[in-house]
Amino acid sequence: MVFGRSKRGGHKPAPEPVTLKILVAGGFGVGKTTLVGAVSEIRPLRTEETLSEAGTRVDDTEGVETKSTTTVAMDFGRITIHDGLVLYLFGTPGQDRFWFLWDELAQGALGAVVLADTRRLEDSFAAIDYFERRGIPFTVAVNCFDGAEQYPVATVREALDLDGEVPLMLCDARERESARDVLISVVEHAMHASAQAAAERAGREPVPASEAAPEHTPEPAPAPTS
Repeated sequence: MVFGRSKRGGHKPAPEPVTLKILVAGGFGVGKTTLVGAVSEIRPLRTEETLSEAGTRVDDTEGVETKSTTTVAMDFGRITIHDGLVLYLFGTPGQDRFWFLWDELAQGALGAVVLADTRRLEDSFAAIDYFERRGIPFTVAVNCFDGAEQYPVATVREALDLDGEVPLMLCDARERESARDVLISVVEHAMHASAQAAAERAGREPVPASEAAPEHTPEPAPAPTS
């Protein structure tokens, strides 16, 4: 007869948390590195390099003339939303010349944040188009900078020509709680989109748009730098 240790009274190992990949995208100097650094519970990985004189011919710094560094590959961070959910954050480079990295970074992503700056709102279009074409759910977060004019959410939504189900919110990329709210919005929106797609495949009524994550319009803290 073979004897083993009794498991009576033993503790079951805690289940491994679900890990999800989220992209943080947007135009040059919009605050992607700031957001990842503000919310990450680990020391973020950054691939920033000093802007060089040679790059002035290809990098549009209008409106962010004080910016002295740029992300050349990605930013990386991690945040635990709760015991069962961990998000891995991948910040994308903002300049057009690094767009070849986006397809690789986007592989396996649940969803994305598109950071926007109302002073350079047109810089958000490329990221929005990218995620729309690939069917990746995303939330648009307006990073409220010092000196930037504040607009109603509905006005920004119209200017960006966003679908009604895409969440749009104000944020301060420097503030951990504000950045965390943005990430939670992305997860909620992505889960809703997944449930809706599954219902449509099964021939059921799609989940009503009214049950999507609500728009968040918190009062922004003093505006951040990128």
